[in-house]
Amino acid sequence: MTLRKVDDLIAEKKQNSAKFAAAYEQAGVDLEIAIAVKQLRDSLDLSQRAFAELVGKPQSTIARIESGAVTASNQTLSEIAQRTHKQLRIQFI
Repeated sequence: MTLRKVDDLIAEKKQNSAKFAAAYEQAGVDLEIAIAVKQLRDSLDLSQRAFAELVGKPQSTIARIESGAVTASNQTLSEIAQRTHKQLRIQFI
């Protein structure tokens, strides 16, 4: 199946199913969060375990966030920002 066909299939499923569309959009948000948290951790040159200790979360929580397996709450992201002395910015684009 070509990429174009996959894109067409996704577009069709999003149009026909509000539940699929919402899940698809949430997966995109989760991926953006996963990448941002991983990049932050990498910029601090910390292991998941050391980063988790720094931000006061279990290492398993950091692993799940970085893999996109969970949606990090605004509170969790805010705590990560505060404990790493970073600013959390949420944008609508």
